[in-house]
Amino acid sequence: MRHKKSVFQIGEEEEYSDSKNPNFKIKITFPNDYDTIQKDVFSKMNPQQKKSNQKSLICCSSSEALLATKSVALKLLKLSHVKLFWIKTPSRVVILLCLPSVYLFSFSSDHHKSLYLYMFFLIAVSIFLLSLLNLPSIRLFVARNLPILKLFYNSNPRTPVVWAIGSVSRPEETAVSGFLVKVYSNGDVYEGEFYKGRCSGSGVYYYNMNGRYEGDWVDQKYDGYGVETWAKGSRYRGQYRQGLRHGFGVYRFYVGDMYAGGWIKGQCHGYGVHTCVDGSKYFGEFKGGLKHGLGHYHFRNGDIYAGEYFADKMHGFGVYNFANGHRYEGGWHEGKRQGFGMYTFRNGETQSGHWEDGVLSINPHYPMSVSHAKVLKAVEEARRIAEKAAATMNVDEKVNRAMAAANRAANAARVAAVKAVQSRVHHYDHQTLVIV
Repeated sequence: MRHKKSVFQIGEEEEYSDSKNPNFKIKITFPNDYDTIQKDVFSKMNPQQKKSNQKSLICCSSSEALLATKSVALKLLKLSHVKLFWIKTPSRVVILLCLPSVYLFSFSSDHHKSLYLYMFFLIAVSIFLLSLLNLPSIRLFVARNLPILKLFYNSNPRTPVVWAIGSVSRPEETAVSGFLVKVYSNGDVYEGEFYKGRCSGSGVYYYNMNGRYEGDWVDQKYDGYGVETWAKGSRYRGQYRQGLRHGFGVYRFYVGDMYAGGWIKGQCHGYGVHTCVDGSKYFGEFKGGLKHGLGHYHFRNGDIYAGEYFADKMHGFGVYNFANGHRYEGGWHEGKRQGFGMYTFRNGETQSGHWEDGVLSINPHYPMSVSHAKVLKAVEEARRIAEKAAATMNVDEKVNRAMAAANRAANAARVAAVKAVQSRVHHYDHQTLVIV
């Protein structure tokens, strides 16, 4: 294809050509007395004009330079020996980023200001290009043409936190079933039954230096009956649901305390018995791990309280029998005698009235007759509550059944663990799952 000659002219012609492309020529003509005119003009300038003229790198006017720059740029794009799209992508990017500098230098005679503008332009373009790297199409283009920029988007994304036992299973393990041994990246080991790559059935789970669980599993969580033992010596036997203690069971603390009774979502809830190593004992209602409702408490010094509890403290109506023979019957508030009540000494003498913060007080607002009537009513209510608290629901039978079922589940889990180990010995390459 023949290219048309591109010529722009100022004054008389003086031709400049390119050896590689003879079709590209630039003709510039200077007047014969160009040097004389230039010296004359320069001599008539004031000092400020001379200073600005020395700093200027452009001799022609802005409009002429702009036209010349555009012509040169178009000519470069049409050169037959320079096919822009045959150049590698990094080179094209460099050329496109350098072209605006020509226009910036053409419009301003202050080259420092032009340099700052060009730097600002480069920064803005860089930010824009980096923002485009998040688009899928741009990422594909960069991956094919600019491998060095893969560092901006090929970094591993932050994995979501998964609250599960051990490690997250790999996708290829989702179809594995049978008796298997699985080693997790955190050091835990599971031996037992699997279904579709998840712990289901009977099995034993060994925590890394922390204890073990033996019992029933459903979809990677404790569910059913089991026995859980911790490294310090604590132990639980009973029911589970969705990985938490739920139902009836017995928890023995490593310090010697023991709780036997109901559980809901991992906390003592319902009727239960809490026995401490110091000899104290409470049997009654729990809520959210605290004594709450009707209860009967035997203190280690021999005192006995039967009545209402609220948030682990005596609250409501109840009867308190001291070990020395004294007795209080009436109202309570956050562990202290509060409201109407009667205190009976062991010799039969009594003190009754309105109590505040554990101390008997005289309330002028109540006449003697009204106060005595309210005291008797409070005493009757306290005795009724105490009898009801002493006859709280007996949970021994339900707890014993839960413990027996937990023991059976633990034995079945041990048998499944043995089968899993045997499968590992006979089919080591196929039956062992190791998560690294």
